[in-house]
Amino acid sequence: MKLDTYTLLGRSGLRVSPIALGTMTFGTEWGWGADEATAQRLFDLYVDAGGNFIDTADLYTEGTSETWVGRFAAARRLRERLVIATKYSYNAQAGDPNAGGNHRKNLLRALDGSLKRLGTDYIDLYYLHTWDRMTPVDEVMRAMDDAVRAGKIRYVGLSDVPAWYAGRAQTLADWRGFEPVAAMQLEYSLIERNAEHEFADLATQLGMGLVPWSPLGMGVLSGKYRPSQANEGVSGAGRLQTVGAKPPPGFDKLSARNFAIVAELERVAHEANRSMAQVALNWLYQKRGVASIIVGATQGAQLEESLGALDFTLAAELVARLNAASEPVHPFPYYMFADGHQSRIHGQVEVRATPANHAHVQRVPAPPEAHT
Repeated sequence: MKLDTYTLLGRSGLRVSPIALGTMTFGTEWGWGADEATAQRLFDLYVDAGGNFIDTADLYTEGTSETWVGRFAAARRLRERLVIATKYSYNAQAGDPNAGGNHRKNLLRALDGSLKRLGTDYIDLYYLHTWDRMTPVDEVMRAMDDAVRAGKIRYVGLSDVPAWYAGRAQTLADWRGFEPVAAMQLEYSLIERNAEHEFADLATQLGMGLVPWSPLGMGVLSGKYRPSQANEGVSGAGRLQTVGAKPPPGFDKLSARNFAIVAELERVAHEANRSMAQVALNWLYQKRGVASIIVGATQGAQLEESLGALDFTLAAELVARLNAASEPVHPFPYYMFADGHQSRIHGQVEVRATPANHAHVQRVPAPPEAHT
């Protein structure tokens, strides 16, 4: 269980571990998560395995996550070795409209708060957390670039934005000499594959590394939730069972479609002699454009299992079965780009893109000194 390779993040030269430690579980303010002693053990387990990519946000557990990440890094004198990513956008001050959003005023306010909680004078990777549907993208990119030039940010990222927005952001960076977008964080898993409609092409063409969040579908792909034998509910325990009968967007994972995917995942995992979680993560890491996968945990055993997800090669036949079981719906215009329809454009002749048009993210070995 060693993270003994690094990935180049997008078109940048930044080396990050192929599995990132997600720290949304650091703190119990939201009614679930890990206490400080447990979070410390998770942090130690990850960095001792060679991991260097830590993901947090100012929103997470009301700031506790950032505070603990900073404290743990300082205690082990790892700040310079680690790549710490955090995010801004969400409002924690009810009644103040400028304490949230993507605009310059909030970016600078939030950035200073994150720097203080993390106990550092710079952020390695700073994400816009979620599009606010109001702030012009050029305002965001200029403000990010100003923060880079001021030495407060090293690299720029986008999270949970439309593809057109990310494309415009990267084009503005190219045209105006702003710091380019190095990473794009999106929900992506066997049960959420809509990122493949546009974001995989966007990432590879414009030099952004995809960093999937919720790669296990909030626990569904770990086998934690199973269809109940007695009724239409589910058996098991987890946070998806705390959201009520009408879950908010993104939490509506307990569906018949998803359970059908889980059933095939369970069969594939049995044949591969691996856990369901490891197979789901391994499948995702092979997807085009993926640079690093964010995994979270509340127990050491969970994290150990995830860190072993890239230590094997999943057979092509098993990958094909997972692809077929989880194939997303292709609404307009995406159904027009399928092979059958495209053959009408190419005169019924098979035409394949060159590797340069669909380049995978380059992976490089970790130096010996990367391990503690």
